[in-house]
Amino acid sequence: MRSSNPVFSREGSFTRDSGYAGFGNTAQAGNPYGGNPYAGTQYAQQPQGQAPLTDEQLYQMYNGPSAGPTATGRMTLDDVVARTAMTLLTLVGAGAVAWFALPFENYGFAIAASLVAMVVGLVASFKRSVSPPLILTYAGLQGFAMGAWSHALNTILNGIVIQAVLGTAAVFAAMLFAYKSGRIRVTARYARIGIAVAMGFVLLMLVNMVASLAGADMGLRSGPLGIVVGLVGIGLGAFFLSLDFAEIETAIAQGAPQQESWRAAFGLTLSLVWIYMEMLRLIAILRGDD
Repeated sequence: MRSSNPVFSREGSFTRDSGYAGFGNTAQAGNPYGGNPYAGTQYAQQPQGQAPLTDEQLYQMYNGPSAGPTATGRMTLDDVVARTAMTLLTLVGAGAVAWFALPFENYGFAIAASLVAMVVGLVASFKRSVSPPLILTYAGLQGFAMGAWSHALNTILNGIVIQAVLGTAAVFAAMLFAYKSGRIRVTARYARIGIAVAMGFVLLMLVNMVASLAGADMGLRSGPLGIVVGLVGIGLGAFFLSLDFAEIETAIAQGAPQQESWRAAFGLTLSLVWIYMEMLRLIAILRGDD
């Protein structure tokens, strides 16, 4: 099953190649060090040329503790949490700089940062190897753009940013609970339907953007239709989160390299940014008469 999130669905993500569900060679599946199950631990095999292990040493190896994920360099949930926190802190920090440093009516810097962030995000998504500097650069640029837009909207509709942040946190918590409790099962059919809806949604938004540039208003971001579109957008963001959770759980269970936790953090950040921006638009429509 492949995610609609470009970080997880592209060639070269968690499911690339074979072994570890795509991590490395199939012959090494279950053991990132190849044929020696004790390599990388205190029980590493004696180098060639040295005396063979004694019966007592073999007994100690057999009865000793097995190497954990940290010792073998495999991805853990703690790794994902730490990298996600680092990425989100970078995003929030850059947003704070834009909030306090830019006049709220100056959209030029926000547009430029948003466009550059999109390019950097695409490069990071389709790069075969994980690049933490690129991921953090994306977070900084996207955070700067979001901070500028958020400041502008908050100046017009006081308190909207807090409402959007709380709404985003509520969606994340609800999806995490629903996934962990088994109320949402990420199956192939679930993924296909969600991805089809997401593709249609993105195509519709592109048509709407082109129409607005041409001076036409399709009404997709205002009025009752705008509310429906906003709810669908938030629902798709929640769908992306469920795919992210499933991909992360599978990667950890199948022994993904520790570095892949950065890819997981990037995917979660993309989903949260999507939800936050859709939440801002929806609240702005609902408060349009303030």
